[in-house]
Amino acid sequence: MSGELSPIDKAKFVAAKRAADYVEDGMRVGLGTGSTAAWLVRCLGEQVREGGLRFKGVPTSTRTADLAREVGIEVISLAEARWLDITIDGADEFDGDLNLIKGGGGALLQEKIVATASDQMVVIADIGKEVEHLGAFPLPIEVIPFGWQTTQALVEETLVSMDVLGRQSSLRMNGERPFVTDEGNYILDLHLQRIGNPRQLSLVINQMPGVVENGLFIDICDAVVIGYGDGRVEVRDINEGTVEQDRLDFLESDNLFTDLAD
Repeated sequence: MSGELSPIDKAKFVAAKRAADYVEDGMRVGLGTGSTAAWLVRCLGEQVREGGLRFKGVPTSTRTADLAREVGIEVISLAEARWLDITIDGADEFDGDLNLIKGGGGALLQEKIVATASDQMVVIADIGKEVEHLGAFPLPIEVIPFGWQTTQALVEETLVSMDVLGRQSSLRMNGERPFVTDEGNYILDLHLQRIGNPRQLSLVINQMPGVVENGLFIDICDAVVIGYGDGRVEVRDINEGTVEQDRLDFLESDNLFTDLAD
């Protein structure tokens, strides 16, 4: 990466750098997927190389696993870890109750499994991801390829009775072919605009044949680390009911900024 960082990239970086403080020697850590989580992996890799930090990372996608190995983090599987001390991941949206929409990067199934196998989940995000009501970002649902058109029709029919504004869905594509997850499944993106009852919607969607999992993370996130473009960081802990504010300084000449691949 060259040139001055954009305000959004600065916000992502300071959130990731602050969240890296949660990781201690000997921990088993879930590593999320996406552009903000990639910043975290880079920050943790720097601490491994220069600060002597030792921990084991459980990636939520092949992309994250590749990046973690590249920066020197020891990677293990969830089966090897069994249970995690913490998972740190990004989010596409979060509300005041720290409910989330995730899956913009296509790794929602592994992300949810890893997050729920952790003592604590911390979300890192720029301030633009905060919303009053979830749903402006399309809600991803992972579906098996067999009969996906039937699953899509069933989902759209069910949305008529849900507290949402939009009811259209689309198959996520990768060029001219369907996007395929690490588990070999497809993703349907639901264009709902506003979700009035995320908990109810999550339960109903997951009961449909063909649906593997949805991108609503309800009562899973414990804290959110919010980054701002001017270097400010805010940490909200929903369990402790606390809000902490800080400001981080950084130099764009640092090696972290030379070749980050989102």
